[in-house]
Order: sequence, then C-alpha cells, then structure tokens
Amino acid sequence: MTATSWHALPTEEVLARAGTSLEEGLAPEEAERRLAAEGPNLIARGRRRGWWAMLGSQLGDAMVLLLIAAAILSAVVGEPADTIAIIVIVLVNAALGVVQEYRAGRALEALSQMAAPSAQVRRGSVVERIPAAALVPGDLVLLEAGNVVPADLRLVRVARLGVDEAALTGESMPVDKLVSPLAPDVPVADRRNMAHQGTTVTTGRGAGVVTATGMRTELGRIAALLHGAEEVQTPLQRRLAAFARRIALAVIVICALVFGLGILRGEQPVRMFMTALSLAVAAVPEALPAVVTLALAFGARILARNRALVRRLPAVETLGSVTCICADKTGTLTENRMRVERLCGSGGVAIDEATLASPVAGRLLDALTLNNDAWISPSGVVLGDPTEVALSEAAAALGVTRAMREPLLPRVAELPFAAERGRMTTLHRGEEGLVAFTKGAPERVLPHCVDRATDDDPAPLDRAAVLASARQMASQGLRVLAFAMRRLDAIPGELEQVEDSLTFLGLAGLLDPPRAEAPDAVATCRAAGIRVMMITGDHPDTARAIAARVGIAGPEAPVLTGAELRHMPADVLASRLAEVRVFARVAPEDKIRLVRALQARGDFVAMTGDGVNDAPALRRADIGVAMGQGGTDVAREASAMVLLDDNFATIVRAVREGRRIYDNIRRFARYVLTGNSGEIWVLLLAPLIGLPMPLLPIHILWVNLLTDGLPGLALTAERAERDVMRRPPRPPGESLFAHGLWQHVVWAGLLIGGVTLGVQAWAWTTGDAHWQSMTFTTLTLAQMAHVMAIRSERESLFTQGVFSNRALVGAVALTFALQMATLYFAPLHAIFRTDTLTAGELAIAIGAAVLVFVGVEVEKWMVRRGWLYRKSS
Repeated sequence: MTATSWHALPTEEVLARAGTSLEEGLAPEEAERRLAAEGPNLIARGRRRGWWAMLGSQLGDAMVLLLIAAAILSAVVGEPADTIAIIVIVLVNAALGVVQEYRAGRALEALSQMAAPSAQVRRGSVVERIPAAALVPGDLVLLEAGNVVPADLRLVRVARLGVDEAALTGESMPVDKLVSPLAPDVPVADRRNMAHQGTTVTTGRGAGVVTATGMRTELGRIAALLHGAEEVQTPLQRRLAAFARRIALAVIVICALVFGLGILRGEQPVRMFMTALSLAVAAVPEALPAVVTLALAFGARILARNRALVRRLPAVETLGSVTCICADKTGTLTENRMRVERLCGSGGVAIDEATLASPVAGRLLDALTLNNDAWISPSGVVLGDPTEVALSEAAAALGVTRAMREPLLPRVAELPFAAERGRMTTLHRGEEGLVAFTKGAPERVLPHCVDRATDDDPAPLDRAAVLASARQMASQGLRVLAFAMRRLDAIPGELEQVEDSLTFLGLAGLLDPPRAEAPDAVATCRAAGIRVMMITGDHPDTARAIAARVGIAGPEAPVLTGAELRHMPADVLASRLAEVRVFARVAPEDKIRLVRALQARGDFVAMTGDGVNDAPALRRADIGVAMGQGGTDVAREASAMVLLDDNFATIVRAVREGRRIYDNIRRFARYVLTGNSGEIWVLLLAPLIGLPMPLLPIHILWVNLLTDGLPGLALTAERAERDVMRRPPRPPGESLFAHGLWQHVVWAGLLIGGVTLGVQAWAWTTGDAHWQSMTFTTLTLAQMAHVMAIRSERESLFTQGVFSNRALVGAVALTFALQMATLYFAPLHAIFRTDTLTAGELAIAIGAAVLVFVGVEVEKWMVRRGWLYRKSS
C-alpha cells in the first residue's frame, strides 16, 4: 500500500484498493493478518549508548588526558590540593558531556510519544476504540475535534474538518480538508485530502483510510532523518582540542629543555626533575576548562534572563561564530496570530474610521461579525479559528461587536464552511426580514455575485477588477476573503440556493504580522556580517511578503520552493545560495539539504524551528534553536537552545552574548598563556645567562595557583566591547591564536620574563640576600599588571574604566594581598622560603611589573592605528 499515491485516487478507488468500506471497515480477522504482516504502528526509538560508554568518550578528549597527566604530576611533586582540583574539573566536564548526549537521545523519545495512544475505528461494522499501535493499513479511522491523528490517512469523508499541521509541515494556519483527488505531484504540505500522524484535528469530523503506519508514515520518515542527523562539534570544542594537542607537545619539549639545561649547569638531578615537573604543572592551563565552563554558565544565566534557555553549554559560545541564521517565519519573525491588514468595501474604498458612517461599511462589518463562530471567553479573550478571531477583532476595533449585533440579527440557519465549496453562509432574521452573509475565497464567492453594494442602490459588478485587486493583495502575502450578502423573504427549500444572486460587499486581507522588533534585529545581523534566511512551509507569496517587511529580502526577491530545491544539482544549489534568502514549501529533508549545502560553503548555521519537521535540521545545524512557546517537545529535545519568547530578536541578543563569551575565553587564554610563557622564559633563560635557578618548585606552583585562579575567572565577567556586533563573524576554522594572540603570548611572555630576570640579575649581582623573594614577587605582580592591561585587545584600560569590571579589580587586590602575606606573614616564610622585603625592594618589584602594563598599552595603541595584527594569523 505504501507505494500508492493515495492522494491522487478517487474515494471509491481508495476504498477498493485498501480492501475496506465506509459501512463495515476491515474485518477483524483481516486486521489481525495485516498486523502480523506489517508490524505495530510505532515510531522506532534509537539505540542509546550506556553511561559508561558516554563517560569513556568524554575522558578520551585531548585536553582531558592532558589534565589527567597534570593531576598525576601534581601528586608526584607533593601538591594534593592541585591534584584534587584538577580531578574535580575533569569529572565535572565529563558529567556535562554525558548529560548533553543523554538529552540529545531524548529527541527521538519525544517523537515517538507524539503518536496518539488510541484510535476510534470501524471494524466489522462495529465502532470501537483500540490502541493506536494496533492500527493497520486499510483500517477506517473516525476523527473528531481534539483527536491526534493516529496514522497517515486518506480522507474519505469530511464535515468541516480542520487539521493543525504546523508541527509537521510548518503551515501556520489549520488546513481545511477535502476528499476529492489531487494531482500526483502535489507536495505533502498541500495534500488536503490526507491527514498525517501526529497532527491535531481542530474542527469538524471526518473518516479516513489508513495508508501508512509506524516508520512508513511522514512522522516515521522524519524519525529516520533524525536518526541519521548527526550532531557536529562546536567551534570551541574543535579549537580547544587543537589547543590541547599543541600545549601537550610544547610542555614535553620545554620541560625536557629545562631539565637538560639544569643538568648541564651541574644542578642536582632530583631538584631539576622536581623543577621540571613543577613547570609542567604550571605550563598546563588546567584552569581553562573551569574558566570556559564558568564563562558559558555565566552567559547561559544572562541569556535565561533574556528569554533564551541554553540546553547545551557550548552552544552559548557557538552563537558567536554564526554566519547564517535560517529562521522559521511563523512565530519567530511574526507574531503567530492573524490580523486584518486591509479592509475595503465593494468599490475598493478602505473601511476605516473616516468611512465608517457609510451603509456599505456597516453591512461589511455586520458580515465580519455575524458570519463568524469566534466566541469570547469568560476572561474576555476572543477564541476560535484564527481567521475568524482576526475578523472579530477588526470589526470590534471599528466599533462593531457580535454582542451588539446578534440580538438584532440572530442566526436562524447556516451553511457551514466546506473545503470543496470554499464558502460559509449564515442566515439572520431582523426587523427588515431575512439577510444572508457569505464569506470565502474570492474565486468561490464572486461567481455567485450579481452586483455590488453601494450607499444607495446596488451597482454593476466588475468581477475581473475585483479578482485583480484580490490577486494584488495576495501577492503581498495577504490571505484574502470576499464577503457578500442577500436579502430574502423566506428560507428556501434547499438551503444552498441562498448563495445565488449575492451582492458583493468587499474584501478583507489578513496577515500574520511581523514582530515589531524583527526589522531592527535583521538589520543588526546585517551589520554583524550575518546572513538571515527564511525557511518556511508557507506559500511563496506569503514568505516573500514577510521577508520584505522585515528586511531579509526585497519585494521582488527570488523564492526557492522545496519542489525546486529537491531537483536541483548540488553545484546549482551552491550558486543559488549566494542570492536566495527565502525558501518556501520546504519538507524536512529539504531543510537538512539546505543546512548541509550552507555548511559546505563554509557557513556556520543556526537553524530555528518549532515543529516535528524541523527536528532533523535542528540536530544537523551547528546550533539548533527551538521555540519554547509554540514548539513541540521533539524540536526542543533536538535543539541546543530554546527561545522562551519565540522571538527572532532574542537570537540576535544571544549572538551578541556568544561573541562576548568567546572574547572572554580568548582573554583568559591570552592571560594564562602569557603568564605561563613568562614563567617558562624565566626558568629557561636564567641558566643561559649565568644566573642561578630563580624559583623553587613551591614558587612555581604558588604563582600558577594564585595568578590563574581568581583573576582568570574574573575575566569571564568582562563586558562586551562596543563594536562586538559591528564586526564580521569569526570563521569557524579560525584558530584560538588568531589576530595576534600567539604573537602577544610570545613577546609579552618575554617581557614578563625579561623584567623578572632583570630584577633577579640586579639583586644577585648587588649581593642582595632577598633576590629570590624579589624575583618571586616580581613575577606574580607582573602577571597582575598584565591581566589589567589585556581586558581589551584594542581599547585602553582608561577608556574602558578601571572599575568597569569590579570582580577583576577585587581579584587583583586579593592576589596582591596574598602575595604580600608570603613576604610579611612570618609563619609562611618557612613554607614558601621567602624573606621580608624592604620598602625599596618592594618598590623595585612593583616598578618592574608596571613596565609590563605600559608595554601592553603601547601594543594596543599600535593595534588601534592598524600597525599590528591587521590580518588573521
């Protein structure tokens, strides 16, 4: 049965091929036979790895292995506190990774739970409720409002049946269903004689023949795509992995050099071995994962306050690399509610407060209000079909409500809307007799009109002109309805005759309007070098109109449909992506193909979505962003971030936060690597210039713990720079060391090492007995001077404001106090092998440290003038 184009067959042939009938349904024995042959109507769940396997993959990361080695070295040199701290960092990061993988697996579980638990079927002439899992192809399923469709059905009977398919197709409005056959090549979103598993019946009743169950349904096809949509590593994960490999190699080489040079100078092998091990612990930036995690967590907290919930911490930084945002239209760029955008009378005159007094306007507003099934809840909210709610609100805004008019013109009969007719008619009795109001698509209403209303007698109707006006409104993305009326003496024997000889009243154009903040958010993306693309299941004209209003594309911009995309060669698609910004009528596999094509071009893609159909693309995108208000559980579980307000502007704020966080991670890397570099230069160069080993292992470990601790963590609170959203996105393959970072690490590390060795050389040659304490203090304070200077890569500290990051100022002050304690608190002298410095000796150490601050400020001055780091390195 699955190979048949069921939507293209007449009802009689559908029943014949399925071996069923409207009166009897399947025989119970035949249903059992088919269940044994086809299997249960279930969505398969993906196999999950055990927690031990997930934990093992986390512990195999290069940075983690490096940290484990550092923990072992810390234990060897007698620093159990460092060992414990590093192990805790490793386990916390591994646990986060396991939780993320576990959450990713829940997407498929959420998908399987969308299936209806039970279904009402007719078997052997008896209507019964059975578990949805027991449905088989050929079953006759009965539907009514509120039901979740339990399988893919070819509808064979409908009575004002409306189905909400937004979760599956992206169509924002409920779809009015029909039973007549359609063209074989009609896409899924336009198969109005089908009802698909997982969608919801909103109005009316119907019956349908099961054509597919389980993984053969459209929902099952999406589940298969979700199984195959692998997640991709974030840029931060790739950068940190490369960073760890380089650091590991550098640490091995440097430690071997220090050990070898010490032995050549005649130092004791045991002492040199301990020094080399201490240097290895100091050189490994074991605080980096903790700082990264803290920066991401801090950013996630800020985003949560801005209505964005982060489900995977790396996603916070990932946003900063985004080069292309593929945004869903409904609810993200728009308000997700219909509104009457244009209302005009039969003569084409707009109906507003200025023209409200005319009789034509009054009759048109009566039609909007009375030919309408929307109702007001006890709380005063208008409820019902979104279109009818919008019509009621438009009439109320002009002073006409149902509560006002219905007592004067109560409804006495109606012809309910049917998809085949495309019209709805209601009859009302008033003081002047019977009046009928009709609404529907212009092409379904105008052929039944004989004239048009005026303020006096009816006038001739120019149908071609009205249809042209309706087409012009539709080209602007409006959903157009026509209204007509007729006066009668009595209700005719056949009610359908009411719709003959109608008088045309006017047109209403409805639209799901763009969010007020969407145009500014799109403009901000453009300034930040981020392309915005609209990918929707809606009609191309609607998509183009909204895209033009929010600034994504021009009013004449090309729109690529899913059908065109499906048959487009990869090279042609790649070239079209350079110009096309709007994609309409897309299917789930189309979205995945688009994401992959953009990634192949080098784009870093954020995909938004709310429906089941979006889940595979959300998983495949570099960052998936689901809707929290109107989204499905499936979309949320497949995403990395959830928008609690379903607002595109929130994504832009999140991108800004992601850029700030990455900048802060670079600040920490710049700070800690330069400090470690300075320590290495001190230990490496001292023997080469004839100086004794400047530091003891305890000094190295103390400097490492003190300087990499609170000051490094405080850098995560640094504010975003003023141009953060006026610069292009970082290339996804860009190194953490780009834009002058590695050059800074080398020269600033040499500067720190140089001033430290300069103080040592001066004190040693002048016979100062406190030379080692002076060297130790200079190295610590030089790093404090450095951290204050590198708060920005371009701006001077005095432009930023010294106290604009109070956490960092406090951390520097505390670090200074702790260093002073090792010098001036006698009980610590024995532990740190230090001496009390005189005021003059301390002034020399502080003065040397200030030279580092001055040097970095000069570097930034040169950067601002374009003399340094103009190109990515």
